Amino acid sequence: MGDFLTSLPAMTNYEEISTRGVPIKAWIRGVHADDNAIAQLRNVAQLPIVHGHVAAMPDVHWGIGATVGSVVPTRGAIIPAAVGVDIGCGMMAVRTSMTASDLPDDLKGIRSTIERVVPHGRTNGGGRGDRGAWANVPARAEDAWKKLRPGYEQIIERHPSLDRGATAQQLGTLGGGNHFIEVCLDEEQRVWVMLHSGSRGVGNRIGTHFINLAQKDMKRHLSNLPDKDLAYFTEGAEHFDDYVFAVDWAQRFARTNRDLMMHHILVALAGHDDLPKFTHGEVAVNCHHNYVQPEEHFGETVFVTRKGAVRAGLGDLGIIPGSMGARSFIVRGKGNPDSLHSCSHGAGRVMSRGQAFKKFTVEDHIAATEGVECRKDGAVLDETPGAYKDIDAVMAAQQDLVEIVHTLKQVVCVKG
Repeated sequence: MGDFLTSLPAMTNYEEISTRGVPIKAWIRGVHADDNAIAQLRNVAQLPIVHGHVAAMPDVHWGIGATVGSVVPTRGAIIPAAVGVDIGCGMMAVRTSMTASDLPDDLKGIRSTIERVVPHGRTNGGGRGDRGAWANVPARAEDAWKKLRPGYEQIIERHPSLDRGATAQQLGTLGGGNHFIEVCLDEEQRVWVMLHSGSRGVGNRIGTHFINLAQKDMKRHLSNLPDKDLAYFTEGAEHFDDYVFAVDWAQRFARTNRDLMMHHILVALAGHDDLPKFTHGEVAVNCHHNYVQPEEHFGETVFVTRKGAVRAGLGDLGIIPGSMGARSFIVRGKGNPDSLHSCSHGAGRVMSRGQAFKKFTVEDHIAATEGVECRKDGAVLDETPGAYKDIDAVMAAQQDLVEIVHTLKQVVCVKG
């Protein structure tokens, strides 16, 4: 790693990566940062629209379009691929009044209950009968869609090709990949429910559509970009306002999606025969970690894109999950200006999904998730703990960004 780092005063907790553009401040001490991710970061740093510097979080790794674990401030412009296609993906956590002693010894029933009330995964190519969507949309999701629909209609009026695929049918659904629902215990053995999901298919369609539009709009200038995926819209350009509206709408869809899932889970658990009556109310946070919004940094209002990063302004609460078998953390931001008031969004992958399938066996996965009621089959080996960085090392690398409020360990994990 030393070949691309410059020396810095001991008081800083980041490493500065040399570039041909603005500096990159990277919180990667003690954690692995692969060369492909560094190359991606350097490409972003060369763009003339970047304000000040790029920040890289300790979970940084190569991503499609742009680096996961990056924070990019831009002046009068937005890079759709830096936001990505899982627009508004994020976390939510709620603490209940239950403690570990209130949980049954066999947690399979808890897991089955959650799987029953939240559609998850994907079948039939996402088409009719897809297990990851509602066959009959619940009333609560219908009501939520009524509030979201006017914005959706405004988007498709301008971009009619986006009017396809599921919308309301995926409100309150999990998805697949690294999305999950967990029942966790904190340091005082209190029970929490935590989940991770985003804007589902409609967000993916919006993200993909505008990434392609940005490349078309910049076609004469694409050769001047270090990577075509870094095509951007500038304020005043034909599609800039459309993208700003659409991405904000998708972020609201994602937040609503998490709210609905959490509601359905808590109602189902409240009716579970093996659980006592309980209360809940402390929502730690419902935060995005793939999104863009205007913020003020170093005296200028800029668009801040966090791709795999959480806002950690002074006092902001956030969630940094580990993997299927590792601890997670409820954190409070310290408002570090150098990180653009940001922290990591998780442990971060240390290898690709394909590499994980080749490296790990089902037996490896069973051992790594001992004590967790979860899937233990070959289809989830890409999500096994060994495919991710050491969450403790990730947390140690960002001590100047956040303080730990609660430490959670999952006992149930539902994957798509």
